[in-house]
Amino acid sequence: MDNKKSEGQAAALPHPNERPTLKTIAFMTGLGITTVSRALKDASDISAETKERVRLVARQIGYQPNRAGVRLRTGKTNVISLILSLEEEIMGLTSPMVIGISEILASTQYHLVVTPYRTQGNALDPVRYVLETGAADGVIISRTEPKDPRVALMMERNFPFVTHGRTEMGLIHPYHDFDNERFAYEAVRKLTEMGRKRLVLLQPPPYLTFYLHMHGGFERGVRDFGATAIPFNTVNLDNNLVDIRKAAETLFSGPDAPDGIVAGSGGGAVALIAALEATGKKLGHDVDMVSKEPHMFLQWLRPEVATMREDIRLAGRELAKAVIARIEGIPPEELQTLSYPIPTEHI
Repeated sequence: MDNKKSEGQAAALPHPNERPTLKTIAFMTGLGITTVSRALKDASDISAETKERVRLVARQIGYQPNRAGVRLRTGKTNVISLILSLEEEIMGLTSPMVIGISEILASTQYHLVVTPYRTQGNALDPVRYVLETGAADGVIISRTEPKDPRVALMMERNFPFVTHGRTEMGLIHPYHDFDNERFAYEAVRKLTEMGRKRLVLLQPPPYLTFYLHMHGGFERGVRDFGATAIPFNTVNLDNNLVDIRKAAETLFSGPDAPDGIVAGSGGGAVALIAALEATGKKLGHDVDMVSKEPHMFLQWLRPEVATMREDIRLAGRELAKAVIARIEGIPPEELQTLSYPIPTEHI
């Protein structure tokens, strides 16, 4: 005999259109509501068999705890807020990052809420909203700046967060980053091995930290491998593809046309290829290119481009693990990870 007599009979099954509740699970398992609740909380006095039965039914009916109730009882929202600029979507980063984060959160009590914003606005606003309303237990931010006011604010409030990218503030905080310096350095190495000497970089916007890394790796590679850097500062990765193509057409038609290109994104590489062809140059003959990309589309469509993949899905997983660990009190210095370029031939 189970313990439903001591807890009262399980309630009748709700209407099919109603949201599944603890009462629903109690009805379907024949257990009392208190037992169901404690089983879902992994209480030590509930048998493993009962816990598994309750969890199986909960999964089958799509049960989710009521967030408002959880917040009232525990002070937690069970929400992780991912704050992304719309430029992330333009660069093709949003979907794989969300997938990676969701893969980690799926086995936890946390839910993901994506908050988009435009870079023309104030990037502090969505962070302030979370802090002031208590809308989430932790925050993930991207497009970090060397002196990032969002990082300073969340550290001042002792609020759990992780950044996609590093800062130059002398503050120890959780982050996951891609080694853009190594990418650019190895790209220059590859181009010089192909006999290219006049190199151009389609780089990030100068106010972001990864500009310092990518530009620094490019300049170091140019010095180490005896190449010449051709200036290309009229556009960057934040510009739309039409503007990048127009600027590149001007560059490729001029007297300082490069014979090697390092492209900081796959989308930017497409615009550069279009500009090359519009000016009568042939990729792989007149000019060679090495590009970073988050997917494999460029590699498939234009195999003459040497690509290095940035695994954004991995980044999402690392960011999710770090923010959960920070919520649980793990020191920030233990939550700093770096991923490395994956050359095409290793895919």
